Amino acid sequence: MSDLFETDDNPKPAQKAKSVSPAAAKAAPKKAKARPKPANNDEYTAADIEVLEGLEPVRKRPGMYIGGTDERAYHHLAAEIIDNSMDEAVAGHASVIEVSLEPGNRLVIKDNGRGIPVDPHPKFKDISALEVIFTTLHAGGKFGGGAYETSGGLHGVGSSVVNALSSELIVEVAKDKTLFRQTYSRGKPTSKLENLGAVNNRRGTTVSFVPDTDIFGTRVNFRPHTLYRMVRSKAYLYRGVKIRWNCDESLLKDKEDKAVPPKAELHFPGGLGDYVKSLLNERRTVTPLPFDGQANFPEGPGRVEWAVAWPMDEDGFLNSYCNTVPTPQGGTHESGLKSALTKGIKAYAELVGDRRAAKITADDMIGGACVMLSAFIADPQFQGQTKDKLATAEAARLVENAVRDRFDHWLSSDPKIAQILLDNAVERANIRTRRRLEQETKRKSATKKLRLPGKLADCSQNTSEGTELFIVEGDSAGGSAKQARDRKTQAILPLRGKILNVASASADKLKANQELSDLVEALGCGTRKGYDDDALRYEKIIIMTDADVDGAHIAALLMTFFFKETPKLIENGHLYIAMPPLYRIAQGSKSMYARDDVHKDELMENEFKGRGKIEISRFKGLGEMPPAQLKETTMKPDNRILLRVTVPSGHGEDDWDDLHDTEMLVESLMGKKAELRYAYIQEHAQFVEDIDV
Repeated sequence: MSDLFETDDNPKPAQKAKSVSPAAAKAAPKKAKARPKPANNDEYTAADIEVLEGLEPVRKRPGMYIGGTDERAYHHLAAEIIDNSMDEAVAGHASVIEVSLEPGNRLVIKDNGRGIPVDPHPKFKDISALEVIFTTLHAGGKFGGGAYETSGGLHGVGSSVVNALSSELIVEVAKDKTLFRQTYSRGKPTSKLENLGAVNNRRGTTVSFVPDTDIFGTRVNFRPHTLYRMVRSKAYLYRGVKIRWNCDESLLKDKEDKAVPPKAELHFPGGLGDYVKSLLNERRTVTPLPFDGQANFPEGPGRVEWAVAWPMDEDGFLNSYCNTVPTPQGGTHESGLKSALTKGIKAYAELVGDRRAAKITADDMIGGACVMLSAFIADPQFQGQTKDKLATAEAARLVENAVRDRFDHWLSSDPKIAQILLDNAVERANIRTRRRLEQETKRKSATKKLRLPGKLADCSQNTSEGTELFIVEGDSAGGSAKQARDRKTQAILPLRGKILNVASASADKLKANQELSDLVEALGCGTRKGYDDDALRYEKIIIMTDADVDGAHIAALLMTFFFKETPKLIENGHLYIAMPPLYRIAQGSKSMYARDDVHKDELMENEFKGRGKIEISRFKGLGEMPPAQLKETTMKPDNRILLRVTVPSGHGEDDWDDLHDTEMLVESLMGKKAELRYAYIQEHAQFVEDIDV
């Protein structure tokens, strides 16, 4: 109701808008004559009623039809005319659309469709159907369903609204080998429909218009990069159309516009799948290929096309369309897609006996994903003329059924990918649960001041550059390491024995484990999606354990923790493993250290050949190594050997396979499923030559 009232310094009474037919408009006077107003302004009489005729309501209240008079609304005019040509293409009557931006804010849209009818309209016999469409609200070929099964223009106001808000609009129709032309200005014809003669090799409709500066002002203009993105998305949305883009080079001025090609032919046979792949470029994804496809609705006309990819950085988006019209606020078609993916992954989990999927929600499944969804629906219902949100209830069921069937086949055809996708969704569910618990904890302890773990012997340097955190096994080794360290740059964190195996632990167990809590607190960078590399308190994280089987197991548990909880820490080159010696070999005044048995034999053969008794000492652990020797062999940068821990980048297809193999290896050796561990041991037992008992 508020749109019916004037809003200025002196508000006027309500003024009701009324539209009439073109025929009636010609017969009626321009405005109803009003008798002089009485002196008393408090009176409300028939003289206060203003009747807006023809397209005057559009010019009076453009916000009701295009959402305002800003840059977004300005480009909505272009979308209305382009959508009409797209409707011809989707209906199978046009294959090429040309969009040209010319100086003076003139936009020209041309298609090779059937052409707007130019014969007299049966209701208004002295006016052509073309003029009715461009001068009358709610006039078009998309109400009865005979001309279009699915279309983007539904209210019959697009062409007439563009005409009403343009200072000049020219329509040319090539139909039945004849060219017709008519001009308009601000919603009214400025010429009669002209027959320009025969044309043999042309058909379709061309609309050329210039938005009215009286409505939009002089500061708002067509932006080449905005129009180019619009027409490119239309080409992706319907793989059967070619869109030829032309832009006068003098209009490519600012940085964004200079990136736009002046000429381009946009045609994407792969549809939305091509679009998502082009956006992903070299980004790592959970699955090597997107889940994309198209399907007709089994019930009645219409179809849906989709493409979904899960990037590991989770910098995603969800762009949806209905009948090639963007729906930025989503709607029922998005709900159908989310439901199909969520139910599909849960059904797969049930099939393979994985009970973890019960807690998965739609946000866990599709959050952070790159999603393109395009539905073609007969007689869709939108919220508002700008069609920002689809409200057709039936669309949710149609889209869900169509996508769900293809998704089930996609998962069952490649169990390897299906398992990865399931693990990813479960991980997101765990993160969501953990964040909720963390928020609850923060609320409970908002007044508590965070402190570093008491067992941490921190370094004195304030910046992280050049600093190192040694994670050592037990208080004994921690005591030796604290004496051997460089106090300025080296910090020591002793852990009590073997830490929790994070690959098989629940979120609650992780949260309750004090050793891991101390480690996370010492690092300062957070975990999982909350990881912040800039907040990492040390440049190097060094795992320093005993050179025996138990030490190797502890190192494996720690690497599993970093791989699962802070993978970016590994990718960014912060994680290392120290190589402490296992043996000390001495002969007289000469002493050397050996990393393992092979290295010991090599030193014995090459370095200790002279006379004299050779003493070989085996270190039982870092805690029994004198601090001076620990410093000299393992902690002093000039002498020590560090192994940097790396993971595959996942950018190329081979790297993605390597990354997947790494994840599968961690799951097999460290995960919950004992049968995978048993199978791995059986498969690789033949390679074991010597076991150190």
